[in-house]
Amino acid sequence: MPTWKIEGSFYARRGYWQNFRKECEAASEAAAREWALSEIGSCHHVKRHRIRIDRLSAGSET
Repeated sequence: MPTWKIEGSFYARRGYWQNFRKECEAASEAAAREWALSEIGSCHHVKRHRIRIDRLSAGSET
C-alpha cells in the first residue's frame, strides 16, 4: 500500500487555525482523506467541516 502525506489545518478551540501533517498507509486517496478526517476529529474533538486538507500526495509503496 502506498504511504500518503496529508497536510492541512483545523479550527482549534482557542479560535485559530492549527496546521497539521500526517502520514498514513491507505489503498486510495479517498481512504487516506477519510483516515485524516477521522484521526484529527477524534484526537482534537473537531467536526469535519472545521478540517481543511490542503495537500494530499502519495509517497512510496511499502
